[in-house]
Amino acid sequence: MTTAAGGHSPSPIADMLDWLESGPALGLRGFGLAPYVRIEDYMDEGTYVLRAEMPGIDPDRDVSLDIEGDMLTISGERHEEQKDKNRHEFHYGSFTRSIPLPRGVKTEEIKATYVDGVLEVRVPSIAQERKPVKVSVERKDSGSTDSGPKESERTDG
Repeated sequence: MTTAAGGHSPSPIADMLDWLESGPALGLRGFGLAPYVRIEDYMDEGTYVLRAEMPGIDPDRDVSLDIEGDMLTISGERHEEQKDKNRHEFHYGSFTRSIPLPRGVKTEEIKATYVDGVLEVRVPSIAQERKPVKVSVERKDSGSTDSGPKESERTDG
């Protein structure tokens, strides 16, 4: 079963960049200001999965994945060139994207694959998601003598 990753937001800046890039008139790529890595993340049967769009990248040469603390950082450089009979276009630049990892993942067992322009990172969880537990509240009378030591038990004087 696949579920959305637990409600964490990468960062306010990443949220703002996602918002800016989603608008057709304000897309950063359209202005060539920033090669930006779009991602999706989710939990898939106890494994955290992150997928990043990276067309035109050589994963052996152009991409680096680093984990420091609970942050996964994808960085690299894009060198893309498109040629046809009447047109020659370049897309290049460095990029970095940091994503907080959910609590309880096994970073030492991380696996990354690159297929058809998409980088997929899979990180197993240490424990399955906990199920909600109902805790009952025990009512005590306000006149109860269990609230502290009795006068005869005091040792301060």
